[in-house]
Amino acid sequence: MTISSRQTKYNTILPQERLPKWIKPTLGKASELEKVQTLVKKYRLHTICEEGRCPNRGDCYAAGTATFLLGGSICTRSCAFCQVNKGKPPEKIDHGEADRIADAINNLKLRYVVLTAVARDDLPDHGAHLFVDAMKSIRRHNPKIAIEVLTPDFWGGQKTIKSALKAQRHRLTLVLNANPVCFNHNLETVERLQKQVRRGATYRRSLDLLEAAREINPKIPTKSGIMLGLGEEKKEIIQTLKDLRSVDCQRLTIGQYLRPSLAHLPVQHYWEPKDFKYFADIAKELGFITINSGPLVRSSYHAESC
Repeated sequence: MTISSRQTKYNTILPQERLPKWIKPTLGKASELEKVQTLVKKYRLHTICEEGRCPNRGDCYAAGTATFLLGGSICTRSCAFCQVNKGKPPEKIDHGEADRIADAINNLKLRYVVLTAVARDDLPDHGAHLFVDAMKSIRRHNPKIAIEVLTPDFWGGQKTIKSALKAQRHRLTLVLNANPVCFNHNLETVERLQKQVRRGATYRRSLDLLEAAREINPKIPTKSGIMLGLGEEKKEIIQTLKDLRSVDCQRLTIGQYLRPSLAHLPVQHYWEPKDFKYFADIAKELGFITINSGPLVRSSYHAESC
């Protein structure tokens, strides 16, 4: 059953309509928001916190964490859930971006940083060097800072599956050799809904990437996240958790999908807090080491503890 045909099963709640009572986004202290937003503008940077309109950004800023978006603000893919701008051609690589991110982090006195990036399928290494350069620049300012990476799948640009796999592994190795404290790559949704939700990515390819990360550097924990509310069934969610554990994924985030605009996929169902606890309990039984599960949880929310 497609996402559109499932709209009759659940009441679709459009962005301008009232959210369930258990979903109460908080922006945190206005002073913290203004401080970070001012510096981001000053250094001409992008954060997924702002680009993705994360409901938790105030809390994260106050806790000394932030997620910086590498490679500009235009993605070469067009995932149907994501708020980040999409289009071609993407922006030219800004070679000063890494140093400006490092300056901003130093100015903000952040303790834990998450680096993510728009998909850059137009680049020879699909943006792997963006992560490496940023980590090097950040550590020149503060060698002890903890850096987590949340990467695209680094797939494509090759004529055969064999050569594509080799290229993907090489790109992944470059990032892991820079020694992030955690490697994160999101599955986003269950296998059945991948094509409609994640355009340009596949379920198996993402699982293979997480598995390869464990093989290349088993000292670096792997992490993945899924969104609920896109039309998935309970049994499919549980199977997804099992599939993640089958590739030794150790950290997990589960959150509620919230529709960014009318141009994005509609919400099919708002799962209740008790459901998120239920899935967290199952994840714990399956062997995930850390689990963050709740309606407003995002892949970088409280990243320093998950």
